[in-house]
Amino acid sequence: MNFSFLTDVGKVRPHNEDNGTIMEKNGQLLVVVADGMGGHQAGDVASKMATELLKEAWEEASLSPSSQESEGWLRNQVLHVNESLYHYAQKHEECQGMGTTLVAAIVDKERVTIAHIGDSRAYLLNEHGFSQKTRDHSLVNELVRTGQISDEEAEHHPRKNVLLRALGTELDIKLDLTTFSWEPDDVLLLCSDGLSNKLSNEDFARYMSGTKEVNETAREMVQLANDRGGEDNITVALIKNTGSSSEDR
Repeated sequence: MNFSFLTDVGKVRPHNEDNGTIMEKNGQLLVVVADGMGGHQAGDVASKMATELLKEAWEEASLSPSSQESEGWLRNQVLHVNESLYHYAQKHEECQGMGTTLVAAIVDKERVTIAHIGDSRAYLLNEHGFSQKTRDHSLVNELVRTGQISDEEAEHHPRKNVLLRALGTELDIKLDLTTFSWEPDDVLLLCSDGLSNKLSNEDFARYMSGTKEVNETAREMVQLANDRGGEDNITVALIKNTGSSSEDR
C-alpha cells in the first residue's frame, strides 16, 4: 500500500486543530483524521488526545485480518477515547465543551474498516466510480436526509458546521462502523471538512484517479483547498491499494 498523511493550518486560522496519523504494523494500517473544536485551543487538545490514544492502543494491538475483529477493536478504542476526552474536559475548566470529529480506519490489502463520528469523511475510488463511505453527523445533512433542503442548498447553508455528534462532548455516543472490500488500484481518502468543503466530488475523483505519487496528490489537494480560501485547517490521508501489504510510502 502506498500512503500519505498531510495536515495544514490553512490560510486563516491561527493554529491547527486538526490531527491524525497513518501507522503501519504487520501489513495493516491504522489511519486517523480528527478535527477538534472548542475555545482557547481546546480543539487541538481534543484532536491530539484522540490521535495519541489510538496510536498507543495500536502499538499494543495484534489484530488478525478479520472485519469482525477490526470493527470490535475500533469500537472499543473509540468509546475509550470518548470517555477519556469527556472526563478530561470535566476536570479542566478551560477544556469544557471540547470535542473532535473522528474518522479512523483499519486497512489491509483486502478490506477497509471505518469508524466515524462527526463530519470528517472517507471516500473510495474503485472500478465502479467515486463514492463517499461516511455520512456526516451534521444538522445540514439531517435536513437533506429528511428532504427539508436540497444538496445544493446544503452547500451554502448558514448552519453547515453544526454537528449532531462528536467525540468527547457526551459520555454516551453513537458510532458508525462499516467494512468493505477493496482491490488493487483502488484509492481511499480520509479528510477533514477543511478539504471536503473546498473540493467537489469531481475534484476528488480527478485527483484520486491520477497517476502521480500519493504524496504529490495529497499536496496538490491541500494546495487547491488553500487556493480556494483555506479558511479552515486541512487534513488528508490518502492510501492506494498496490496489492501488497508492505509499507511503501
